Amino acid sequence: MEAFKTITSVVTPLDRANVDTDAIIPKQFLKSIKRAGFGPYLFDEWRYLDHGEPDMDCSNRPLNEEFVLNDARYQGSSVLLARDNFGCGSSREHAPWALEDYGFKVVIAPSFADIFFNNCFKNGILPIKLDDAVIDGLFEKAQQAEALSITVDLENQILRLTDGEEISFEVDEFRKHCLLEGLDDIGLTLQHADEIRDFEAKRRETAPWVFGG
Repeated sequence: MEAFKTITSVVTPLDRANVDTDAIIPKQFLKSIKRAGFGPYLFDEWRYLDHGEPDMDCSNRPLNEEFVLNDARYQGSSVLLARDNFGCGSSREHAPWALEDYGFKVVIAPSFADIFFNNCFKNGILPIKLDDAVIDGLFEKAQQAEALSITVDLENQILRLTDGEEISFEVDEFRKHCLLEGLDDIGLTLQHADEIRDFEAKRRETAPWVFGG
């Protein structure tokens, strides 16, 4: 997992509540467990006018021009702005995989489904919870003719807007550390690789039958 660095990006405003994981990445794309290649199918049923299937070439598919991801103002965005209960529905980890593969590193919303919220941290995405009134203000600015640009400073837990406004946010200290250091569950375990090897060596001596000896 890549270490999370300070991000400056335009904000993509997805003005919908209760966006479930099947909308984020539809069920037909769950056959793969490679954790990559899902970006072109993110929000597939809203993004395209035809029905998507795995391994389709999305470059020539008909686009829904009214969907926010197809708006030229938000191309290359790393920050997604959403409404209440984002990531509800099934617990599929493919949802944050698709968001990350598309390029989103931050999702800002008033609330998230618990499992999705946890899965974001495990996959290098920072989910930020803000009050409804603050979210309303961000949507108002993000939907103007000129897209809203924002800097996400995880180290100091501050969002900096181009108009000078600063918004603080909360994040669990352990999860913050893991994002800043690029540590997923495997990375955390490998920090103790020497101790694990020592334990296995001693275990081979004291219980060789466990290893077929």
